Amino acid sequence: MATVNELADLRAGIDECDAQLVALLAKRNSITEKIGAIKQQIGAPLHAPDREADLLAARRQEAVNQGVNPELVEDILRRMMREAYQNQQGNLACSAPQLSPIVIVGGKGAMGQLFAQQFIRSGYEVRILDKEQQAESEAILAGAKLVLVSVPINALEQVVAALPKLDEDCLLVDITSVKQKPLNALMAAHNGPVVGLHPMFGPDISHWVKQTVVVCEGRNHEVAQGLLAQLQVWGCQVVEMEAKKHDEAMQIIQVMRHLTTFVYGQFLAKQSHTLAELRSCSSPIYQLELMMVGRLFAQSPELYSDIMLAQFDDVENLLANYQATFADTLEKLKTGNKAALIEGFADAKEYFSDATAHFLTQSRSLLNKANDAKVLD
Repeated sequence: MATVNELADLRAGIDECDAQLVALLAKRNSITEKIGAIKQQIGAPLHAPDREADLLAARRQEAVNQGVNPELVEDILRRMMREAYQNQQGNLACSAPQLSPIVIVGGKGAMGQLFAQQFIRSGYEVRILDKEQQAESEAILAGAKLVLVSVPINALEQVVAALPKLDEDCLLVDITSVKQKPLNALMAAHNGPVVGLHPMFGPDISHWVKQTVVVCEGRNHEVAQGLLAQLQVWGCQVVEMEAKKHDEAMQIIQVMRHLTTFVYGQFLAKQSHTLAELRSCSSPIYQLELMMVGRLFAQSPELYSDIMLAQFDDVENLLANYQATFADTLEKLKTGNKAALIEGFADAKEYFSDATAHFLTQSRSLLNKANDAKVLD
């Protein structure tokens, strides 16, 4: 029969293993920092997808060979990789020195600061032009080779139109979430090279590796290649897309999502249950949903209002279609039409069919993490 002493001895063994793990993590961190320094010196990108895939596959097989759950090993490795990418952010390679000096218009804002910090880490000269520096705008912009405009959507046209004349070889860039109108505004204000970026992330990222940046061609696209190369050195996934196609995709990916989340958040706020009560009895998947709703309302109301308003005219038909789909589903529920509900399920399932297995695997991992976080609360 097991004794309390035996349990204590086993726990001491676990403590020893944990201490060894911490020591190994410290050693690994030291190595990844050195790798980051070498990448900076030779101009290599932070993210090496083939190396990552090979490493994961090899460690998963080793786990199987030793009777360890390979999913556990992959989870731990991915978390360590994320830490490694953060460790390698100190000094980054400069792949396009010809783009220096860089001016960030709206550089005091959160996204402006994020880009400024990253360019500085890569060795570029960065100047900030914000409201407080308007009187010095000509001096700040003098000789600039890249001007990145990071201002709210509804202010972009006015801000760009007010810029002093830029050098003909200066690359003018915006990072708004809409691309057709901003690109037209940039090309109207500047005769030189123009490109539109849409970073598919916010200012609270811990690193740039695997972050998606959509690129929309404006004018003299060859001049933008140095900037795109720099984004790839930072580890970004660069997706080139025509501006009209981008805006149509964002109507679904971004505007409709924000609108439905916005409405659902308001709906929850009007209910009799407190958020604490809902969280106390929520499943992991609903916990995740609450997190995503709460994330929107933790951020700038001006930003999300601008995003929704910027393309409202373009999404009116989508909204009408969404309302019609909701009303149709409600009618099926009212009449108890189970066959029609199953048919609607089948239609949607067909749309997702190619990705269902992948989504199921990914969501399972996210749900486990959500459940872990709930336990820790």
